[in-house]
Amino acid sequence: MDSAADQAASSPIDTRRVYIVDDDQMVRRSTSFLLNSAGYTVRAFISGRDFLSELKGLQPGITLLDVRMPDMDGLAVLEHMPGDMRPLFPVVVVTGHGDLPTAVRAMKLGARDFLGKPFAEEALFEVLETISARLADEVDHISRRDRSRALIGTLSPRELEVLRGLIGGESNKVVAHNLGLSVRTVEMHRAKMLDRLGVRTLPDAIRTLFMAELKL
Repeated sequence: MDSAADQAASSPIDTRRVYIVDDDQMVRRSTSFLLNSAGYTVRAFISGRDFLSELKGLQPGITLLDVRMPDMDGLAVLEHMPGDMRPLFPVVVVTGHGDLPTAVRAMKLGARDFLGKPFAEEALFEVLETISARLADEVDHISRRDRSRALIGTLSPRELEVLRGLIGGESNKVVAHNLGLSVRTVEMHRAKMLDRLGVRTLPDAIRTLFMAELKL
C-alpha cells in the first residue's frame, strides 16, 4: 500500500479533507454534515485506534481529534502518530471547556491548534481554512523532497563521492587526486551523475541535494 507521502507525490491532493476522530456519534454526524455542506471531504472514525490503523493508507488531510475518548485518548493518538506523518495530517484537538492544560499538552505533542467543545462554526472554519492553506504548501514541499531523494538514490557510491567533492568546492582535478582516479574518469562520473539527476549543471545538482534535505 502506498504511503501518504507516496500518494501526495503521485496525485493532486484535496487539502480540504478532514478526518473526524470522536467516539460521540452525534458529534461525528453533525460535524460531518456541517463540513460536507461547506465543501469539505470528510471521513469519521469512532476511535483513535481505528484512525491510526488506517493512517498510512489515507490521503493527507486535517484531523479533528477529540481528547476525551475511551481506550485511547487524543493525547495517546498524538504520541503514536509517526513523526513523518504529522505534517500530512495536522491535528486540531477538540477539548471541553476549562481543559486548557490538556490543550497545551496536545500542542507540545505536535497539535497545530485546539478548539473548545462545543465549538462555534465560525471558529472551526477559520482554523480549517488556515491549516488547509499550510497543508497545501507542506504537501508540495514533501513531494519535491521525496522526488529529490529518489533521484539521489539512483547515484552509485562513486558518483556520490564525486558529488561530495564537487559540492565541497573541489575541481575535477582535485577530486580525481583524492579518489585516486584519472580526471577523465571523474568527468565521466560527473556526467553520469548529472544525467541520473536529470540536470545539466552542478548548481542544479546541488539544488536537488538541498531539496532532498540529505547530508552526504
